[in-house]
Amino acid sequence: MGASAWGHFVPYQPDLDLALQALRQKVFAEGDYYWGLTADWVPPEERRPRPQRIAELFADEYVQECGTHSILDMDHVLGPEERPDYRTVEPVSADEAKERAGTDRLTRAHIDAIDGLVRGRWFGRCAVLHDDAGQPAEIYFWGYSGD
Repeated sequence: MGASAWGHFVPYQPDLDLALQALRQKVFAEGDYYWGLTADWVPPEERRPRPQRIAELFADEYVQECGTHSILDMDHVLGPEERPDYRTVEPVSADEAKERAGTDRLTRAHIDAIDGLVRGRWFGRCAVLHDDAGQPAEIYFWGYSGD
């Protein structure tokens, strides 16, 4: 199937990981992720309804191998001392923002400039986006995941 791109805008809050976890809960509750175990190509005896909890979703061997092709595949936002790894979301640094967009106060107008910062499949990024007055207004999460 290949990886799928995804992107989400959420209201700003200072704790990027809390914002990610709230977004993951929202995406899960809305069923906005790939769950192939109800597809017509799956033999009827192997079909299963969507899980009721995220923990159940990731306990499934199929999901462990293929992912959900969504933000659900990301585990947490990296802290200052952590290195990017599989299933992590890395905040855009001020240096990256300045290099790509010419400013460290990113807005929605800079999305195309920073889009290429994703390291590859199973990695995510996030950026704080500012309003016209230069105040943090929202967080943009984006990446690629799934096999």
